[in-house]
Amino acid sequence: MFGWLDQLVTLMVEGWFHVPVESRLGGSIHFFFYDTVKIAILLSGMIFVISYLRSYFQPQKTKAMLEKIHGPKAHVAASLMGIITPFCSCSSVPIFIGFIEAGIPLGVTFSFLVTSPIVNEAAFAVLWASFGWKVAFTYAGMGIVIGVLSGMMISRFKPEKYLEKEVFKGQAFNKIRPDMTQKERLAYAGEHVADILKRIWLFLLIGIGIGAAIHGWAPEEILAKYAGRDNPFSVIVAVLCGVPLYANAIGTIPIAEALINKGVGLGTALSFMMAVTALSVPEMVLLRKVMKPRLIAVFVSTASIGILLVGFLFNWLF
Repeated sequence: MFGWLDQLVTLMVEGWFHVPVESRLGGSIHFFFYDTVKIAILLSGMIFVISYLRSYFQPQKTKAMLEKIHGPKAHVAASLMGIITPFCSCSSVPIFIGFIEAGIPLGVTFSFLVTSPIVNEAAFAVLWASFGWKVAFTYAGMGIVIGVLSGMMISRFKPEKYLEKEVFKGQAFNKIRPDMTQKERLAYAGEHVADILKRIWLFLLIGIGIGAAIHGWAPEEILAKYAGRDNPFSVIVAVLCGVPLYANAIGTIPIAEALINKGVGLGTALSFMMAVTALSVPEMVLLRKVMKPRLIAVFVSTASIGILLVGFLFNWLF
């Protein structure tokens, strides 16, 4: 799909920088510019399309839909809705809080909270371009499964008693937006593309820069030995390393891509990506405003177990 871009960037690196792409420095420069342009193209197109579709799912309508569904189907619906919501966990938390304020069952809202940062349209598009459609669809499917099962398991703990009282004082869904015209939907989609790119460009460039450094300079034999798919502890270490960090899925995909190119197992790299996006420390700080530490611990433990299982599964399948 992006063969033309690969050739163009190769000509640029060797013509402008006078560095062969086979060298460490040339490979890193090529990786940085190639991934930057590729992801920007994919993001712009995918965000525009999904933002247009998202305009039909205003918070009030989402709330109304979830209120009509009960049991496991409600968890599935909430998880699917998480796919078409913001890119990072800290952006998803306010919507999560709004669902709680609106009276949506807490376990159902957790299904949304887990899936939202892990799976989104941009991450799906970039995964498809980087690793193929099988990996992209498997990743999305596993993200939904993690969200559904996490929400259902948390529901069994009767978690409402661990919420802070202030959470029920919000007015998140009192403002009702009128239906948008087609012109307004297209304008919304265009504005959303600009807004998202504006918010994530720094994370994106940092992630690509780290990926470029790993691509050119990280020792392949050491990474393959300690983080290869044959090392069962690599997935556990990846999750433990990912939790303290914070980034959105887009910023971590270039890092995962570079690690995989160096011999790290696919499941290990994707587990790291999931942990960073779904279980970041900033997210826990935001959640502390509405829930007690015991419930946060249950949330982190449940989601971590799901991510670990996905990592082992990916290493086994791919």
